[in-house]
Formats: sequence, C-alpha cells, structure tokens
Amino acid sequence: MKVLRFGPSIIFLRTKDSESVKKAISEAFGVKELSTDEAIKLSSEFETVLFVTEEWEKETIPPETAFLIGSHAPVVLSEIINRNLPVEKVHVESTLILLRIPTNVEEGLRLLAEKYGGEIMDIRTAFDEGEAGDTIIGVTTKKLSAPIGPEEIEGAVLIRRDFLSVYRELTIDVPVLLLKLLPEWKEITIKIYDTDKRYDENIERLMMVIEDLDLGFVVGEGWDWDYPRPFMRVPVYKLKLLTWEDPVRVKFLLKGIEYVGYKRLCDIDVFLEGKKIHWTSLGKYDSKFELAKAAREELEKNLSWDVLERLHRIEEVLVRESRD
Repeated sequence: MKVLRFGPSIIFLRTKDSESVKKAISEAFGVKELSTDEAIKLSSEFETVLFVTEEWEKETIPPETAFLIGSHAPVVLSEIINRNLPVEKVHVESTLILLRIPTNVEEGLRLLAEKYGGEIMDIRTAFDEGEAGDTIIGVTTKKLSAPIGPEEIEGAVLIRRDFLSVYRELTIDVPVLLLKLLPEWKEITIKIYDTDKRYDENIERLMMVIEDLDLGFVVGEGWDWDYPRPFMRVPVYKLKLLTWEDPVRVKFLLKGIEYVGYKRLCDIDVFLEGKKIHWTSLGKYDSKFELAKAAREELEKNLSWDVLERLHRIEEVLVRESRD
C-alpha cells in the first residue's frame, strides 16, 4: 500500500519572448501545451509542470496553459540552460508531498499542522502562498498509484520548512499518524491454490491487484499446506494483509481474478480471524460465475490501464496453456 509520494515539480519561466520559448520547450521535450488543470491532473510523481509567462508577471498564479514533461525538474532545467533559451527568471514552487488518508481527513490535517508547525488551507491557496523553500503536504483519499488532480486533494498543510527535513520526519511518523486515525486495522489471510501449479503467474496477478488498488500492506507471505478434504493435503501460497479495507470487499475484488469467463485459473480464499469468508456472503449472486463476472467488471473499472494490460497478457497465456 502506498500512502506517501511526491507530487510533480512546478516551475515558472519568465521571459520577454514567450512564444519562442514555448516553441523551443515543445521541440526539446516533444510535448504540447495543455490546459493547466489537465496538466496537473495528468501529472505523476517527479514529473514537471512547466509554465511560461511574461517577464513582467511577478505572481506565481498559473496561466491557463502549461507543459507536462515526464522528467524531474533538474533534467528539465539543465535542458533549458544548455539550450540557452531567452529566460530572464525561473521560479520554483513549493515541494508537494501527497499523503493518502482514507478517512478522518480533517483530523489528519489538524495532526499534520500541529506536528510540523504548518497552516491548513486548500491546495490552490497553499501554492499561491508557498515559496520555493517551503513544503506542502496535500491530503487525499484517492489511491496514489494513479495521477491526482487538484480537485482530489481534500486539503493541504503549508509548512515553512525545507522538504527534505519534513519528508524525513514524515516517513517515520506516518505509521503512528495512520494508527491514530485508524485504530482498528484488520489482518486478513489470503490463500491461493492452482491445480495446474502455475503459482508464479497467479501470485503475480494477485500482487498486481493488491498493489494497484492499494488494498493493504503485505506483512508476511510464504508456502503452506491446506486440507480441502480429510487425508488430502495440497500446497497453497499464503500471505497476510494488513488493511483498512472491508475484508468482504477484498474477497469480492479478488474473485475477479479467479476466473476468465468460465475458465477457472486459481482458487483464492480469504480469512478474517481464522474464519473463511464464503462467496455466498458477498451478495445475491446465483453462481460463482455471476459473482466472478461482477467482480471482474469492478476490477476493469478501477485498475490502472498499464496494470490491466499486464493482467490481460498473463491471463491469455494461462488460458491458452490450461488443462481442459
């Protein structure tokens, strides 16, 4: 589970010749101008949102358009300097750190402000008031494996301190912070079994779903034995997951990778406090196939496109090589 990551770097270029600078940026990085909201929404960790403005503009209020560049700020700035572009001044925005808190956002913001001596405000105000040496912690309830737009940041804390010192402390403090906000974490056990013994592929699919959907922290994994019937012992791969999600929802989502159509690829069992969560408790479905279809549709809507493509490629091989 990813609960902490950096946002994009935000850079303003001041110039007397904005059109030529924009053209040079487009050619140098192979990018086109986007609307500012779209550039920020599509940006990911360590990418750069670049604004080109007139030299006389002193405020760091974003213009209507921007460039989204898939490189870290030092790479972008070195390219600009080496090309000797007619830039009079460069302004770098505060460093943005994104923190995922699934619930109790207001309490989380209050704890962050108290701990780091910051001020709570909305994300746009934080960027307007922050300086290059400041740090902004943006709090969201969304998964951090996907791009986060400004509208998905529930609130922010502006901290008048260098981001390195804040980040070092935050990485240590996050577990305690989450424990205060979510005192009742759940530990569930997931067991996976495949009659065709294609464990590598099925474990990979399982981990892809857990990681991409941020379902929890894997705190232990390894091989074990299961006994589906008396005197019958079969190998299973078992992992323990610490999660804030509803275990029933985890079971439902994982049902979506048990089957492709009517072809079963593996068995996945989920246990809470030693008790197995049965598929009949997941809703009113007439069969496991109907349940698996509904779960798969949910996965297709929520998984990242690159993870979904990888999942499809692995499953094509599994279906093709499976026994009749």
